[in-house]
Amino acid sequence: MKPDKINQLYFHDVKTPPVQIDRREFLKNIGGGIIIIFSFSQLSFISGNKALNENEFPEFNAYLRVKEDGRVECFSGKIEMGQGINRSLAQVLADELEISPDMVDMIMGDTELCPYDAGTWGSMTTRFHDPLIRAAAAEAREVLKKLASEKLGVPVEQLKTENGVIFIASDRDKKITYSELSKGKKIIQSVSEKPVLKKPGEFKFTGKSHLRSDSVEKVTGKALYAADIRLPGLLNAKIVRPPAHGSKLVSVDTSAAETISGVQIKREDDFIFALHSSPEIAEQAVKAIQCKWEKPVSKADNETIFAHILKTAANSRERYKGGNLETGKKESEFLFEHEYHDGYKAHAPIEPHAATAIYENGKITVWASSQTPFGTRQEVADTLKIPKEKVHLKQIYLGGGFGGKIYNRQALEVARIAKMMEGTPVQLMWGRKEEFMYDMFRPAAVIKIKSGVTKAGNIKYWDFDIFCAGDRGTELFYGIPNHRTTTFDGPEVHPFGTGAWRAPGNNTNTFAREVQIDIMAHKIGMDPLQFRLKNMNNQRAINSLKIAAEKFGWTATKPPKGTGRGIAVGTDAGTLATVIVEVTVDSKSGAVKVNRAVVGQDMGQVINPEGTAIQAEGCVNMGLGYALTEDIVFDWGEVKSSNFGNYQLPLFSTIPEVIESVTVDAMDQPPQGGGEPAIICIGGAVANAVFEACGARVFRLPVTPERILEVLNK
Repeated sequence: MKPDKINQLYFHDVKTPPVQIDRREFLKNIGGGIIIIFSFSQLSFISGNKALNENEFPEFNAYLRVKEDGRVECFSGKIEMGQGINRSLAQVLADELEISPDMVDMIMGDTELCPYDAGTWGSMTTRFHDPLIRAAAAEAREVLKKLASEKLGVPVEQLKTENGVIFIASDRDKKITYSELSKGKKIIQSVSEKPVLKKPGEFKFTGKSHLRSDSVEKVTGKALYAADIRLPGLLNAKIVRPPAHGSKLVSVDTSAAETISGVQIKREDDFIFALHSSPEIAEQAVKAIQCKWEKPVSKADNETIFAHILKTAANSRERYKGGNLETGKKESEFLFEHEYHDGYKAHAPIEPHAATAIYENGKITVWASSQTPFGTRQEVADTLKIPKEKVHLKQIYLGGGFGGKIYNRQALEVARIAKMMEGTPVQLMWGRKEEFMYDMFRPAAVIKIKSGVTKAGNIKYWDFDIFCAGDRGTELFYGIPNHRTTTFDGPEVHPFGTGAWRAPGNNTNTFAREVQIDIMAHKIGMDPLQFRLKNMNNQRAINSLKIAAEKFGWTATKPPKGTGRGIAVGTDAGTLATVIVEVTVDSKSGAVKVNRAVVGQDMGQVINPEGTAIQAEGCVNMGLGYALTEDIVFDWGEVKSSNFGNYQLPLFSTIPEVIESVTVDAMDQPPQGGGEPAIICIGGAVANAVFEACGARVFRLPVTPERILEVLNK
């Protein structure tokens, strides 16, 4: 697969230092052109035209190249998994380099072409990557102008750039193109002084809506994913799976499977799999293998897990504290104490985990559906006991990740199989049941809140205990003088793997906090919007709440019975977000229909408004799943939710007819994250709207009809 055909994915951890890359290898992997190198720790550039030896080559983890045809490639260890970051990164580069975004090719995540990056999570790419790419593009612009000044025989100060052309300001006919400057050369160079970046008023592309660069491929079905790779002689692998996590294999009989024509059965200890050119026949063979398993004793299920969490999550850590809790209790005229529950949630991407690999001559090439190509490379190397330089991860399109494809079990499995089948390409695509079993679920959690408020509506007391959700998003933007936030966890709380799920823990924390805020507002008879504004001490939170309320048309007048509105405010990835929803609740069936949702965000500089709106809409639609329907059913290690028939995602018929997104005008501020902030507010907003609609205060997600009726019938 050619480098320019590799689809890009991004991943980032700003705490990870750039990795030294061999200069000879770097120069071998790229062609001619003008190359600018930069790192995340600092913008380290190669200066001047002097020859460099290996020891002088700087650490870096991204670079851009002005090619001989005038196109610009930006190589980054980040990956693109549906957010449209391959377009927004190109926009900021194009602004500084004075070219069209359509002239930019983002090459992302290929472990042999791109410098190291830890991975893509936390809505960090826009916050930390865009400013550096902008600076590197400005650096490239000045390098090109310096070269042009030599060609045109005038000082740099007399030159201007426009649409990939450099010309003399007083005589536009005297010009030279980027492609002419870079043709037939390989130049690694930079200027000694930092270039001046453009101000927001000078942007041509940043802040303007642009169609995603991968749109046509995806809507026409031309886009390739890990399970779309077709290599000559490809075999499909299917693996024998245990009935529950923690099971032990007692006995196995493969004789029946071995009679199926064309099937190969392989075994390495408990790792048993079938191979065939047809995935269906390979699956048939796996089902024919007779295994006896010893399952672990159950300690909890989806109903008793919360008591188990409270019992086992004993390790505590105080995260935030201010004032004196006893003083806050005394100053409060109303005291509240509630416990909130949130069950396990699956990532449930449209594309299950998949990988294709071929092992030849001591080297393995892998196409993997992964958010962490460089981490996967190291894991594969460790598993196969080969140098990481002998592992090549080729990134292609990712059909949804949401944090679930940080973990790469399928890539390790296919790597093991490919090494056993040296010279034969192998493909592994998990079925939906495998996807649910081995998903690293969003953890079940318990939140306990004690709070207090005065009759005038001033929150005086806030004691926030978090069991197994972490403290993400719990920095207070409410001015509560006496507060404490404590987290609790433990090593053996969960029966299966748990991990990141779009703003890890913040969905649970925001749900609990915003419902508790709503309870206090209703108790003293104050409008929930005004109550929040009265107690907020963060201007950006106030900004997000006000623009959302204005767009929604919020009034203190309550709607008719059966219809309710709910507000939730949260903070994530540097963005302050507010979601307001309107719901209708059928008091007889408990059914909830979300009619409308408004998202208001203060997210600093908005690179691509259309992309921001699409992300907000995605957050609303996906968030309605965890808020209303999604709940993993299990009996300790046995995951009973196995497909969309018993794990209900939002349907087209259940999502709002109207979703609106507005952002605060802050183009002079640094850009912040946009992929996750809105989703954290959905659970709280829906729960609060349900209460206004029918009077049912539900303290557990998802807010199902059964739980609503249970409250109404008490």
